[in-house]
Amino acid sequence: MDLRKHLQDHILIGDGAMATQLYQLGVPVGTCYEELCLTNPHLIRSVHEAYVSAGARLLETNTFGVNREALARYGLESKVNQINRAAVELAKEAAGDKAFVAGSIGSIIAGRVSNQVLEYYRDQYEEQASALLSGGVDGIILETFLDLEELLLAFEVVRGLTDLPIFAQLATLQVGRTRDGYTVSEAFRRLVQAGADVVGLNCRLGPAEMLRTFETSIIPEETVISVFPNAGRLGMSDGEYAYKSSPEYFAESALKFREQGVRVIGGCCGTTPEHIRQMAYALQALSPVQRVNPNVLLEEPRVEPILVRPRRNETVIELVEKRPTVLVEFDPPKDLDTESFLRGCYELHKAGADVITLADNSLANVRTSNMAVGTLMKERYGITPLLHIACRDRNLIGQQSHLMGLHALGIDQILVVTGDPSRFGDLPGSSSVFDVSSFDLIKLTKQLNQGISFSGQPLNQKADFIVGAAFNPYVRNFEAAIARLERKVASGADFIMTQPVYDEKTIRQIYESTAHINVPIFIGIMPLTSQRNAEFLHNEVPGIKLSEEALRRMKGLKGPEARREGIALSQELIDTTIKYFNGIYLITPFNYYEMTAELTKYVRSLEASTEANNIELSNS
Repeated sequence: MDLRKHLQDHILIGDGAMATQLYQLGVPVGTCYEELCLTNPHLIRSVHEAYVSAGARLLETNTFGVNREALARYGLESKVNQINRAAVELAKEAAGDKAFVAGSIGSIIAGRVSNQVLEYYRDQYEEQASALLSGGVDGIILETFLDLEELLLAFEVVRGLTDLPIFAQLATLQVGRTRDGYTVSEAFRRLVQAGADVVGLNCRLGPAEMLRTFETSIIPEETVISVFPNAGRLGMSDGEYAYKSSPEYFAESALKFREQGVRVIGGCCGTTPEHIRQMAYALQALSPVQRVNPNVLLEEPRVEPILVRPRRNETVIELVEKRPTVLVEFDPPKDLDTESFLRGCYELHKAGADVITLADNSLANVRTSNMAVGTLMKERYGITPLLHIACRDRNLIGQQSHLMGLHALGIDQILVVTGDPSRFGDLPGSSSVFDVSSFDLIKLTKQLNQGISFSGQPLNQKADFIVGAAFNPYVRNFEAAIARLERKVASGADFIMTQPVYDEKTIRQIYESTAHINVPIFIGIMPLTSQRNAEFLHNEVPGIKLSEEALRRMKGLKGPEARREGIALSQELIDTTIKYFNGIYLITPFNYYEMTAELTKYVRSLEASTEANNIELSNS
């Protein structure tokens, strides 16, 4: 069978959902459903077979998220080719000579990005498409793309690899418009112009809203159109999540899609073999209908002016351009006593700290909300907070809500970090969310600065976040770490904060290796408190490595004597740092804020001494 030829004069029945079907069969949420192609192939094959039995004549491979970016969340990034090929084999076994098999490639990018950043993902599309094509698919289906520009890039990559039919499907968050602002009419026109064999819609919306999109969009004549709607909206029913649309309603909707000239009709989230069975029965023996475009398009949405709230204080970016700038990390309390914490913040502020930076449940240990204590110290003492935001604890809904709350409070300097896994903290039974990587969250946060939400909707005001990223210099492959840092900057990072550094050589190495990176770097310095503390950091904490000199000098020391030596070591590192960097990031150990206050005063004394020498030179 030739898929392209078949589409010319047939209505092609697609399959339904894979993930929601697996969930109904007992596979828990949070599982990598695509990995089941390797670990439970019988289960995946059985779902495909159920759809073929129901009347589906187009099967999609179970490969929606089989790219490096998505698989990395499960530690499976090395299995891109293996899973894709296995998925094709399973779909082909189920299809036999009854159905076509399309290799499914989903959107990779969580939020809107610049074209420069978009290009980074080109090789991931190529890697996945090549694996699917080598497996022998009948075509490729690009699906659930919220942004037209990403879909066009993916299409360009795949078209360069094959002459097989390519489906290009958008997922819209609102009727008739893509997340990146294109009307569906314009998007379909550009996709057809690029050479897509089939254009259509899938996911996010149910039949009624997709039908309205077709009724109000202009689509080039002779275009083959596809639709894979969700089974309505997801909701809670009898204590379980379920989609509302019945198979009978889906069948009625399929007839209406046919009237709009749609030739490929299947289902997405929430659809079952019974949905496909009812739809196939309703459409049996019916021929495609020639589409007639509407006379009236959707009205263009009214564009309101976007407001930008004026910033009140200088940012760390502005400060570090002028003088040595000190960020001091001081962890929020583990108990309900915030007064002791706030006294420490005041002492650090009085010592000359430009900003106090607050971790987000560091080491996965529960602490008071950094948003709450950051607001308290800002309002009580006028201290500028810089909040860490971990990817671990909030899903995308919570992350955007949290950032919108920070914007409302006037807290607009943040550090995005991945976050330590929950199982290593004081509540090991809690889940780690990790909806997105630190790269994704940086991009999404900068998207808020454009006045656009994570979902692509207008926010009627632009945020003004200054976004930092973390850098660990103590890795086996330093060049790879620099490449990762470059990628964070490309994603939108405005400044960098390093893990604690304990030797002058590493400071110089960072300077030499980042000379081409045009953002400020704050060198992390955390004073040691004892021999035991030094040995623990060196031998047990990821991302930290002490020099032999530091270990030697801390040997046998504890108590006040050890802390004095820890301060002396840190002062020497500060002396080296300010030769190369204006940014100093002091990390308070065990809430010994007196230690970082003393180091802050030391930086200020060096700054005063330098200014005095400059004045003397200018007067001589």
